[in-house]
Amino acid sequence: MKKCFLGLFLLVCNSLFASEPVSTSFWNNIAIGKHDTLAYYQEGLTGSTPTAKGAKQFIVNWQDAEWRFASQVSADKFAENPRKYVPRYNGHCANALSLGDGLINTDGSVWEFFGEKLHLFYAERGRQRWLKGDWQTYQAEADSAWLEILNKES
Repeated sequence: MKKCFLGLFLLVCNSLFASEPVSTSFWNNIAIGKHDTLAYYQEGLTGSTPTAKGAKQFIVNWQDAEWRFASQVSADKFAENPRKYVPRYNGHCANALSLGDGLINTDGSVWEFFGEKLHLFYAERGRQRWLKGDWQTYQAEADSAWLEILNKES
């Protein structure tokens, strides 16, 4: 009985996550401006440091989007556990969500870690707002907006 319940629970959870929107380009279905999402996790990088772009030969399809990586090792690592490396809000602008502006795509070039999780921003101004302000409150506001969007899509 417990195994059956666990299986049903996982099935429901997977179906809930299947329709999450991902920040992609207007012109294609490539996530976060072709950036390798694992590259942000390199030691010593800061939000003002450019990160590696992914290559056409190292691709993982996740959440109906194409995620590119700089190496097969990065692609494999992401494929094992995408939720560990995907940016908050699947790469949509954290600041826009916190302000109630909805889903604003990003190109992956403006970013920062808050609470050990990667956040992407449409512009440096939004990143600076979070760095200089109360990012925990902003994140709570963005979380609320994100959940509302996910509930509308399911």
